[in-house]
Amino acid sequence: MAGFKYQAIANDGRIHKGVLEVDNARQARLQLREQGLIPIEVDALASDLGKPRASFGRFGNRLSGAELNLITRQLSTLFEAGLTVDQAFSALIEQADTLKQQQILAAVRGEVLAGKSLARAMDQFPAVFPELYRTLVNAGEQSGQLSRVLSRLADYLEARQLFLQKIIQALIYPGIVSVTALCIVIGLMTYVVPQVVQVFQNTQQVLPLLTRALIGLSDFIRATGVYWLLALAAAGWLAQRALRNPQRRFTLHAWLLRIPVAGRLIRSINAARFASTLAILVGSRVPLLNALQAGAGVVTNLPMQRALEETQRMVREGAPLSRALGMSKLFPPLMVHMIASGEASGRLDEMLERVATQQGNEVQHRLATLTSLFEPLLILAMGLLVLLIVIAMLLPIFEMNQLIK
Repeated sequence: MAGFKYQAIANDGRIHKGVLEVDNARQARLQLREQGLIPIEVDALASDLGKPRASFGRFGNRLSGAELNLITRQLSTLFEAGLTVDQAFSALIEQADTLKQQQILAAVRGEVLAGKSLARAMDQFPAVFPELYRTLVNAGEQSGQLSRVLSRLADYLEARQLFLQKIIQALIYPGIVSVTALCIVIGLMTYVVPQVVQVFQNTQQVLPLLTRALIGLSDFIRATGVYWLLALAAAGWLAQRALRNPQRRFTLHAWLLRIPVAGRLIRSINAARFASTLAILVGSRVPLLNALQAGAGVVTNLPMQRALEETQRMVREGAPLSRALGMSKLFPPLMVHMIASGEASGRLDEMLERVATQQGNEVQHRLATLTSLFEPLLILAMGLLVLLIVIAMLLPIFEMNQLIK
């Protein structure tokens, strides 16, 4: 049986959408008519969803992190209960919350029923199931421990999602404060200051230097603000175009690593992601070279990616992982020493998990420290700006009071 997505019209004129599992499109249309529906469109899922660029575009039928994690956890539970791949996917299709999930699950099930392994079936949908995911599923099938591997994979996905949420939460408040401060200053400069200036236009008095500077800046912002916005948009577009060049992007990433605070933070984030990925791969008995290749895919910094490519070459030639990683000087020394300890004791997967935990805690600590320092400094800077604006507007009033006396 194969999966078919359909659109049909009911007798009351409403449009129905869904997924049917039948042998061919003709049977799908026949089944719809038996249900009192008039089929409008019937398409095979496997043929559509097998095209990642067409069906899984930037805003296509991708699964969110939470959806993929839930499906992984459910598959692990169903396989542990003794269900076959066919039965497990049929159960997931029945209880899927959205049509998108039904389509993806039915397409994978159709590939499995066509004779492919689960990992090979998922290979047809790389935009839905990342390389790491497919590598682990393949390792689980080959070792006969698919439910256990999926359970560990679900734990990994949950931990990664929680880690990302903590990073986002740490950056939300400073972001809100920054936007609020910018809006307040722009509002004062473009609306409040011009209103106050009108009061002094007929006084014929010489305004203080600070007030004149503020008025000039206000006039400049109002006259050229639109052009500055256009210039910023053009600069962003040009930067995006420039960064499509791998060499320019590599140069930027290398420069970011040299920044004192941000560089260590970027290095720790990538090291934590690499260590946690490598831990679950090695723990699932994936060969080390394959694990290194898949683990390099989660590293976003290009110099660190290139260092991992060199690490793979050295490991292939017989070098220990710790020495190969240490040669690049891009990964934290503590991480290298802990990996060396794991290699010496034969507990590399356990030590990699400790490295991932340690690096993750370090990232959270650094973010907490930076945000705790940045927030009061930002509020202080905003307060000083507002104070300068208020003083510049009040100085002429003070001088007028002195003249009256």
